[in-house]
Amino acid sequence: MLYWAAVFFVISIVAALLGFGGIAGTAAWIAQVLFVVFIVLFVIFLVLGRRAPPV
Repeated sequence: MLYWAAVFFVISIVAALLGFGGIAGTAAWIAQVLFVVFIVLFVIFLVLGRRAPPV
């Protein structure tokens, strides 16, 4: 998921440099959403993985 966020970020940078503002904005928004989802899932799995094993 972090890979796809980086891919959309690069697409948005390239599109912005070429003058495609709408595509750049959309790609940046998608990258931002994917990054936030990645962070949320990362924190959830980090918390779940730190549980003490059942005795």
